[in-house]
Amino acid sequence: MAQRLIYLDNNATTPTDPRVVDTMVPYFYEKHGNAASRNHPFGWEAEEAVDYAREQVAALIDVDPKEIIFTSGATESDNLALKGVFEMYARKGNHIITVKTEHKAVLDSCQRLEKDGAEVTYLEVEANGRIDLAKLEAAIKDSTILISVMWANNETGTIQPMKEIGELCAKHGILFMSDATQAVGKIPVHPKELGIHLMAFTAHKMYGPKGVGALFVNRKSPRVKVTAQMDGGGHERGMRSGTLNVPAIVGFGKAAELAKLEMAEDTRRLSGLRDKLEKSLMAQLEEVYINGDPTNRMPHVTNLSFKHVEGEGLMMTFNQNIALSSGSACTSASLEPSYVLIAMGLGDDLAHSSLRFSLGRFTTEDDIDFTIEAIRKGVNHMRDLSPIWEMYKEGIDLESVQWSEH
Repeated sequence: MAQRLIYLDNNATTPTDPRVVDTMVPYFYEKHGNAASRNHPFGWEAEEAVDYAREQVAALIDVDPKEIIFTSGATESDNLALKGVFEMYARKGNHIITVKTEHKAVLDSCQRLEKDGAEVTYLEVEANGRIDLAKLEAAIKDSTILISVMWANNETGTIQPMKEIGELCAKHGILFMSDATQAVGKIPVHPKELGIHLMAFTAHKMYGPKGVGALFVNRKSPRVKVTAQMDGGGHERGMRSGTLNVPAIVGFGKAAELAKLEMAEDTRRLSGLRDKLEKSLMAQLEEVYINGDPTNRMPHVTNLSFKHVEGEGLMMTFNQNIALSSGSACTSASLEPSYVLIAMGLGDDLAHSSLRFSLGRFTTEDDIDFTIEAIRKGVNHMRDLSPIWEMYKEGIDLESVQWSEH
């Protein structure tokens, strides 16, 4: 009998929807033209396909197709937005405000900009993972040119107060950027309505192919400009040179179209499965905690801590059958506790005992039932072996224990 494999790591990447793959295939073979080849039918056909995909992607987030710049993914989009704005608006100021729980693509770009003369404020978050708007406003200076806040956190699914941040940016005349990688295609995302001027997102988090993403750049009121970070050929309205990945862009377009059509039903179904997972585990196990905001969060994500159970060890009990994560895919090579959870005020012990479950379009109720049972068994097994859990159950105050040092 084949081994059962369940995929609950959809925040790391989603499987490409077969309908997306079917749309892409012709552009590897008979429709193989370069979209920049303007003097023969193969090029015209490719350019037409890219234009149509741009319309599909723009329709998903309700913007003008001319405001969509195709990139290699959200990491490049984040880099282009942050570095491109910093260079373009250098005369106006050098201060950027972001948040400690942002994705590394934003945090590392900001650290690079600090070497180039930027001043960056990294805001703390509250225990629920959201920022305090009063603290954000207090951080604004005359030299502030950009505020960058991710729409939904990749580890906890916590959604930031985007509308209120947009209003603050409008009040102070500051550009507002968002890494919306985990939100686009999963929940309604309309940047223009909320006063967002630049927004990064990617295809592979919404059942499209890897290696293609986009940056929304506002064209009117205000017209936002970014300095290109990739030179050569002036593609993508001069903001991002490089031969367009036509098959991937076509797939991105189809993924966007499907997300728009199926988002409401996916949300209803996945939030039901997510709630079942949480409630069952919390009913069957002691000392299970939800990390992040319990209401302002993505419908398909939960981040749970199992007290006095080491997350990596727990995963070893079931990772032959279930794929999930103990942090962000981009930092999981590190054995440090999640910087996102630490920023939210979790102690090392609870941060180390956390697992992220991210459900997706192809997750079934059977998958959730199997997972509940596997986690229950795994946690009980780990706790049975744990002297710390035994001491905790005996009512010993672990904070007061003098651990010997070697």
